[in-house]
Amino acid sequence: MRLALPYGRTPLTLELGARPATVLVGPPQPPPRAPAALIDAALATPIGRPPLAALVGPGARVTVIVSDATRVEPRAEFLSRLLHHLPAVSLTVAVATGTHGPTDLAALGMPLPSTVVNHDGHAGHDLVELGTTARGTPMRVHRCVVDADLVIATGCIQPHYFAGWSAGVKAVFPGLGEATAIRTNHQLKTAPGSRLGVVDGNPCRADLEEAVAMLPAPLFLLNGVNTLDHELGAVVAGDPIAAHRAGVALARPWYAPRALDAHDPAAPRAVAPANLVIASDVLPVTASLYQAAKIAAAMAPLVAPGGTLALVAECPEGIGPLEVVNEAIFRIGVLPRLAPGVTLRLVSSLPSADVARTLLTPATLPALLDEHPGQLLVVPRASQLLIEAA
Repeated sequence: MRLALPYGRTPLTLELGARPATVLVGPPQPPPRAPAALIDAALATPIGRPPLAALVGPGARVTVIVSDATRVEPRAEFLSRLLHHLPAVSLTVAVATGTHGPTDLAALGMPLPSTVVNHDGHAGHDLVELGTTARGTPMRVHRCVVDADLVIATGCIQPHYFAGWSAGVKAVFPGLGEATAIRTNHQLKTAPGSRLGVVDGNPCRADLEEAVAMLPAPLFLLNGVNTLDHELGAVVAGDPIAAHRAGVALARPWYAPRALDAHDPAAPRAVAPANLVIASDVLPVTASLYQAAKIAAAMAPLVAPGGTLALVAECPEGIGPLEVVNEAIFRIGVLPRLAPGVTLRLVSSLPSADVARTLLTPATLPALLDEHPGQLLVVPRASQLLIEAA
């Protein structure tokens, strides 16, 4: 018996032979639908906001925020349909890069207007401070969302390991925030409630939403609701909180996990913490260890004390900023979620010497199976499933 695991540019084969194993998968997904029709329908009936044409007139300064190339999103369709519903405005497109730094604009795969902000959260220029949240996060954000008459935040809703769900106000902050301020907010990933699938009562998300509420301009949300296959299953628009919550409610059942026998997919299995969990996902989550940390955080509840969590991620873009990956992501965001004694391994294309500089150790799939003869749980789309809600 063999399983093809998402790995990076091509799948990686896991040779199980006759070894018993449980595979965790998502539920059946809704059929793909035409993005333009979904977007138009959402913009025609926004939740908690008037239609766009009632919010601004001709010549108004409008900033549309799109995600950077680390996200799989229909950016071109979002922008095209927004322009169809807006009057003739003075348009700025801002690329939400958070702490990633400026992105390759060509990788966005969309036509861009003459005014584009390729955000750099590490640079001091063009940042405006609007205040400080009750939890101590300074709201420092690019002035393109301060000097606008309307800000439109786009993105796609899917699970996020400490903000609960992605998208919503995250396009504005951390998307266009200052790096130090973003990391102040991200310290809240250790707080109770800052967990996968939790939005209301999540300290990290509440802090972000308080910060973004300081914007002087009105904020309008346009969010796709992603399926596990990164297809648009639905679109919501309108108030940045109410529309986002409506999108989360639509998305939640699409990410509920099912446990199956690896040798007989028709046979359901019970899920219990396993001694060995092998977890992978598709690009861009497996593009770097910085991104693949999402796999580790999502899988933490499934690893038995003293067990091993193996991340299967090609990492063609490398580790990422080493200190950030080791300290701000794994030590703060991943290790506290793991049971005592859990070991982190990495199956990747990285040189072993590079992996040794991280908090993980290098591995191969055959060696992992030889080292761990007990319970085996395989999760091919690990960062996407709502494990804590299961």
